Parts: sequence; structure tokens; C-alpha cells
Amino acid sequence: MIQLAPGQMLWQLRQRFRHGLRTAYYRDIVRPRILSSAPLEGLKDRTCELHVLTSTGDWLNLIWSLKSFYQNSGRRYALCIHDDGSLPVEARRAIAQHFPDGRLIDRPRADAEVLPTLAQYPRARRFRETNLLAPKLFDFVHYLEGDRMLLFDSDLVFFRCPDALLQRIEDPSYQRNSFNEDVANGYTAEVEELDAACGVTLAPRINSGLGLVHRQSIRRDWIETFLAVPEVANGHFWRIEQTLYALCSSKHGVELLPADYTLRLTRGIGNRPFRHYVGAIRHLMYDEAIPVLVKGGLLARSAA
Repeated sequence: MIQLAPGQMLWQLRQRFRHGLRTAYYRDIVRPRILSSAPLEGLKDRTCELHVLTSTGDWLNLIWSLKSFYQNSGRRYALCIHDDGSLPVEARRAIAQHFPDGRLIDRPRADAEVLPTLAQYPRARRFRETNLLAPKLFDFVHYLEGDRMLLFDSDLVFFRCPDALLQRIEDPSYQRNSFNEDVANGYTAEVEELDAACGVTLAPRINSGLGLVHRQSIRRDWIETFLAVPEVANGHFWRIEQTLYALCSSKHGVELLPADYTLRLTRGIGNRPFRHYVGAIRHLMYDEAIPVLVKGGLLARSAA
């Protein structure tokens, strides 16, 4: 057994309880209870296919996220979950158990099948090989079995039916991409710099955590061209994927979801249908969202 020094133990305790006892309780005690809920079956609707990239630190949150979406939307869109390469065996087993009709794409398979499709796009291939978020662009579209994709992150929570999102997804005449609005521009450079460098009128404040994406909008040749621009390729490691989504979508045609889908960094759900619990407010997913989902009967309905 590894013995921790008193200083290490104190640091671990401070980290565990830094957002309070309530947060720790819902994160460590209540959150795993989702694993006792019943499987969610019948995810076969090809009107739109939900794609999400997850990891060893996010997969348990993802089960809450997905069940909150499917329960509150009443939809059964097809599901495809992508492993970033870090998922442990127990996570893969839990995902397969809870979403038996979904597809789980592991990283070795994706590398073997996606990288050859980028042979003619050396910048895109290098980006796919080196950036952990790059599969959100290339792998999602590669494995998409339809024309419309619901772009999804592991830290989304739905509290009621997301009507505006569903209306856009299910309107065959709606041909734009549509995303939740970010709290600020999270791109690799200022909008004006990217406009000038890329020759695209870039829509501001696109957040690639939730959105309707049309297959034809994410083109490898466009991405290859954008990655030749230093303002894109040399930007912040975690912002390149979001910038590329914004550039491709702006070139294709894009608009933001209504204001009640906008990312916020303050406490409070209000009457909004959804919240995106990014890293800065991840603790609120446990302290704020999970209690509401439990009170609303998510676990009971899942187990019914």
C-alpha cells in the first residue's frame, strides 16, 4: 500500500472538498448511482445522429448528459460515442450496457480507419495525429451515418425539452449549422484577424459543445486550407478544433441557438432547457444539476 505524506493527504483533501461538502457528496456518492439505472434502448432514429468524444475523466458525466437529453427531448436519435484513447474497460462496459443500440468507436480503430482518409491533406493529418480534440472534426464526420449530426460534449445537462434545437434538427428546409453561444470568442485569434487571414466572415462566439452540424459543412479541403493559416494552426491547442468548426460553419452558413442556450459561468438554471458545464463551472454540474435531475426523477425513469 502506498503511504502518502501528511502534506499530500492534506492537498488531496483540499482538492476533494474545495467546492464544499455538498458538491463532494453529489459528485462522489450520488453521481455513480446512474450506473444502477436501466439501459436506454431504441436509439435508432436516423433523422440525426448524436456524436460525442469522451475520456476517462468524463464518461460518467456523459451518461448523465445523454440520459438527461434523451429523457427530456423524447427523441431516440442514433448515438455514436468516440473514445479518445483513455477509456478504461469498466467505462466501455458501462457505455455498452446503458446504450446498447449505440456505437462505441475505440481509438485504435479510429486511427486505422480515419488517418488514411487524410493522406492527401498533410496538415489535417498532422492535426489529427497530435490534437486530442481533432477527432471531433474528422472522426465524427467519418462515422456519421446520415446528413445531420448533433454535436455533443460530455458536460451538457438538459432540464426540459430543447424545442428550438429540435425544431432546427428536424426541419428538412433548415440547412445552416447551429451552435450554443459561448461566453466570449474562444478562437485561436481575434475575429478580425481570422477574417482577414482566412477570407471568411467568421460568426462570433460559436461554442462547439452543442450544435446541429450538416455533413457537407465539414470539408477536409477547407480544413487543410485553414490549417495553413498561422493564426489558426499556431493558436491555443484547445481552441483549434472550435475555431475550425466556426470557420467551416461560417463558410457553410451558421447561426446561434437562442439566448437560453448561451454558455454562462454563473450559478442558476432558471427556466433554461440546458446548461453546458465547462471546466470552470464543472463543480456546478454536481452541486446544481444532478440534484435537479434526481428530484425530477431521472434515475427513477431510467430504471423503469
